[in-house]
Amino acid sequence: MTLNAKEIASYIDHTLLKADASTAAIHKLCEEAAQHQFFSVCVNSQFVATAAKALEGTGVKVAAVVGFPLGASLSEVKAFEAAKAVENGAAEIDTVLPIGLLLEGQLDAVRSDIKQVVDAVKGKAIVKVIMETGFLNDEQKATACRLSEEAGAHFVKTSTGFGPGGATVEDVRLMRQHVSSTIGVKASGGVRDVETAIAMIEAGATRLGTSSGVAIVNGTQGASTY
Repeated sequence: MTLNAKEIASYIDHTLLKADASTAAIHKLCEEAAQHQFFSVCVNSQFVATAAKALEGTGVKVAAVVGFPLGASLSEVKAFEAAKAVENGAAEIDTVLPIGLLLEGQLDAVRSDIKQVVDAVKGKAIVKVIMETGFLNDEQKATACRLSEEAGAHFVKTSTGFGPGGATVEDVRLMRQHVSSTIGVKASGGVRDVETAIAMIEAGATRLGTSSGVAIVNGTQGASTY
């Protein structure tokens, strides 16, 4: 597959989720996203309003993470955070499913958790479900995909970038096989260069979460760790 910089940029959620992120760093993120026409910026909910204002008129969307990075917040809290993020300008919500409950096999609780977030922003934002694949075996990954789709989510996503491992071609391919064609697949965690980006897209990724977006579109190796 051959993609030019503009085509690759259209897949990228330009990401800054570090605990020490500053307002100035968020403004820089947004400037880069506008310059390269990335699909969105992905930030913590604290910075949604800042990002939305900075990106006004650029066509770049704002995505906010919810229950991040552990997925262990109360479902009601995740739903509230998602709704407030949308009020502040987020068009997309990346929510972490309750990983511990999934590992225990509490599937109804996992589905309910995702659905509460979906319902909180229904008609206003799309929802991506972060599975944190580094904790899961293939059967659990497939189950997480099914539960996400049953709950009404619009995307499944590999990783937070803060857990074990990150996106792999094998996981992206597996996820693509276990959701319908209307559901997107987002590869995040360790996507730092153009070769990896293209490999993920070839495996079925329809979005890429990375803090190395500029390096990717320039065809160089990024130095970031998300």
